[in-house]
Amino acid sequence: MGRSAAPPNVRRARLRDADAISDVWLRSFAAALPTVRVTHSDAEVRRWIREVVIAQQETWIITVDEEVAGMMSIVDSDIDQLYLDPDRRGQGLGGLCITHAKSRRPGGLGLWTFQVNATAIQFYRRHGFQETQRTDGSRNEEDEPDVRMEWHPARTTRSAKT
Repeated sequence: MGRSAAPPNVRRARLRDADAISDVWLRSFAAALPTVRVTHSDAEVRRWIREVVIAQQETWIITVDEEVAGMMSIVDSDIDQLYLDPDRRGQGLGGLCITHAKSRRPGGLGLWTFQVNATAIQFYRRHGFQETQRTDGSRNEEDEPDVRMEWHPARTTRSAKT
């Protein structure tokens, strides 16, 4: 009999996760954004993950059977990074990241994604994010047109009894 996989686990990233997070980030970027200009070497990305993303940001990982399957960082009220191992897409892990981010920032969230990443735009829409701005990409390193998306929790109103 085969062993069933443990459920995914979300936990805070640790410095010792840096290599696994970097591997996921690099594979995911290459798979999801093959037409986007790469502006940093793999070594620079690995250093940035270690020295900035883990050390200075609120960074979370999703593990499946103790292997890093995805990562997400939150800066202020923005999801700054959300990348999943390409082999783990379609398993609900991205939704788990969004649910976790919403629990951490219940007042609302924002993010930027590239316009060319239609899959990500559709994903965020399914999770309640709405487009609020599109740019020509002149403000990002890749010079890639991007889109701002935001989620605001539903406001509940009390109805007066008549």
